Amino acid sequence: MPGEIIAEIGKGVAAVDRDIWDGLNNGNPFTSHDFLSALEQSGSVGEGTGWQAVPISVRDDTGALSGAMPAYLKMHSQGEYIFDHHWADAYERAGGCYYPKLQIASPFSPVPGPRLLLRDPSQAAPLLAAAEEVVAQNGLSSAHATFVEEGQLDLFRAAGWLIRTGSQFHWQNRGYGCFDDFLSALASRKRKAVRKERRGAQDAVRIERLSGDQIRREHWDAFWLFYQDTGMRKWGQPYLTRAFFDLIGQMMADKLLLILAYRDDRPVAGALNMIGPDCLYGRYWGCSEDIEFLHFELCYYQAIEFAIEQGLSRVEAGAQGEHKLARGYEPVPTYSAHYIPNEGFRSAIADFLRREEQAMVREMAFLGEMMPFKRG
Repeated sequence: MPGEIIAEIGKGVAAVDRDIWDGLNNGNPFTSHDFLSALEQSGSVGEGTGWQAVPISVRDDTGALSGAMPAYLKMHSQGEYIFDHHWADAYERAGGCYYPKLQIASPFSPVPGPRLLLRDPSQAAPLLAAAEEVVAQNGLSSAHATFVEEGQLDLFRAAGWLIRTGSQFHWQNRGYGCFDDFLSALASRKRKAVRKERRGAQDAVRIERLSGDQIRREHWDAFWLFYQDTGMRKWGQPYLTRAFFDLIGQMMADKLLLILAYRDDRPVAGALNMIGPDCLYGRYWGCSEDIEFLHFELCYYQAIEFAIEQGLSRVEAGAQGEHKLARGYEPVPTYSAHYIPNEGFRSAIADFLRREEQAMVREMAFLGEMMPFKRG
């Protein structure tokens, strides 16, 4: 009938037509068909991972896909970077089962972006209603959309979802023509510190930037070792499989920037970035040798330099890390949205979020005073 909306739950993004999915996406690489389907095809999400892909979509009365969201049934809270372990503990102590829950996200990616992929904003309400119905029909505790881009927050608010505020550190390009222009904006002491760190790292290694078909299998082999080391130290085991890196190398190589450091032609460290339409996203880092200042050089300064050269407006360097402040990365708010159907639990979470947001505002104001830029 005219005006009818049909909602569907899929078995994976890989099963959706690539052009149709990406036609709803805004160019963010982490919600692209290639990235999400590579996670599925590589076994990084799926059976045994606690991430079951259940993309939710709506079609208009012509049968055309008009909205979609990358959604997952989650059996734990790992790989999200928005921490709700205390919520889970409280819910289960009250006699409920917090898991599984519905997670609307780009897995393992603390990157703000669209969580509602829409042909038109009017499709947001039926898409969110479909997510709520998935929660109801399957007896789930809740639904969580993490790292929602700011422009979509009102769509979640209008549906009654609770909004949570967090923070990250992003570098902003203020029209710099070169890295020295950026340095000239820093206070003298900070500028000297950055130069010292860059000099120390660059004297110790040879640095190479690779993108597109420049990235070969031997480069992925080296980077996989670095990634495994970081993953085991941070999370106990790496989230991503070796096959994932081969797949993104085949499917989206032109959106990748791999920065490797060499000693005597032997790779000793690497940083993998993704290139968006107007942003460089720093994602994974690792090393086989502990070389002073090398992490800062590969993850922060090389990223800034590349962004300036390519005319990108910002660098997003991932979750956490107040040490980024001294390197010119500024505190910015991040957001998540939460659907809590149990009224008592929702009330308690809403109260917690109000108090948490007040603390976050104070913290960001304090961090803003620590920026390394010249004053006056």
